[in-house]
Amino acid sequence: MTSETVLIKMVLDAWNTHLKRTDELFNSLSDEQLMKEIAPGRNRGIYLLGHLAAVHDRILPLLELGSSLHPELWQPFVERPDKEVTELPTTQMLRQCWKEINTNLANKISALSPETWFQKHTSVSEEDFAKERHRNKLNIIVNRTNHLANHLGQLLLLKSKDE
Repeated sequence: MTSETVLIKMVLDAWNTHLKRTDELFNSLSDEQLMKEIAPGRNRGIYLLGHLAAVHDRILPLLELGSSLHPELWQPFVERPDKEVTELPTTQMLRQCWKEINTNLANKISALSPETWFQKHTSVSEEDFAKERHRNKLNIIVNRTNHLANHLGQLLLLKSKDE
């Protein structure tokens, strides 16, 4: 294995580990638990489910893997704070979106060549990328893994409330 392929494997293993843990947690939480706030006055679990689905959905176009599958999730779960949007999708629909987005993403990510990971992502210009080579597709996964890990820690608080 080259250094590049080892690095890619490390990043994708971390991504997949956090994704698996988050899936397991979402599967263990009831719809009622997801309606609860993480802490008083904070986001609810349903909002974080929609937020994570929306953010992961945007990875597809960032990595040039296709269009977002559920662009309708962006506005209520990223552009707006929790509880500002009164009519959210059901937890059942959000669970389906979460699975669909991540399955699609996993299938497309697994087909990427090592060289592709070190190319620029779509939100960086050619001239900026020439100056900052770290703004590549692999760094999107590093960033999103950290984002996922942060919200996984918050979501775990929903589990501990009922135990």
